[in-house]
Amino acid sequence: MNVVDRESALKTLKSGLPIIFPTDTLPAIGCLPKFSNIIYEFKKRDKNKPLILMGSEQKQLIDYVHESAKEDYKNIASNYWPGALTMVIPSSEKHTLILTSKDLTLGLRIPNANVAQSLMNETGPLLTSSANISGFKGSMSAEGIALDFPSVKILGPLPWEKSSGKGSTIISWNKSGDWRMIREGDVLVRELR
Repeated sequence: MNVVDRESALKTLKSGLPIIFPTDTLPAIGCLPKFSNIIYEFKKRDKNKPLILMGSEQKQLIDYVHESAKEDYKNIASNYWPGALTMVIPSSEKHTLILTSKDLTLGLRIPNANVAQSLMNETGPLLTSSANISGFKGSMSAEGIALDFPSVKILGPLPWEKSSGKGSTIISWNKSGDWRMIREGDVLVRELR
């Protein structure tokens, strides 16, 4: 198993490779946004399935949000983050190059996990997905994940802090004040219509 400290993880990310790290929901595989193709390769993930942009705090992600959705973004973010909620929201025009969706939207999340937040404080936002081979249930332990991804570095220290083992709630922005549920999780969103 290839466990690394934060300094080594930063070097790995800057070189274009992904790392695996814990979150409050499921372990994640993440990379710097300009290297998003690498996650699709490692996970054997369909390129039509978008990735989630995770950050360490709201202000790190707000520039990725289209002007039309910024007020709703701020409202939901301040009520539910950090936590197990992903917002699918229109992307700002200046960040369309990092998009992995076909409809100019981006999934955004701030996990409630110290290791993840600390990492992204230094790297900036990371494009992420759950750390499993697409179509298969992933492991919750670093040891199990290392079997699926033997060449991917795993952020220590181990053992990781406890996580829910359940995917995040996903909501999608339609228009001002109008959100819809994409996937139910542990977070109940009062603002849904």
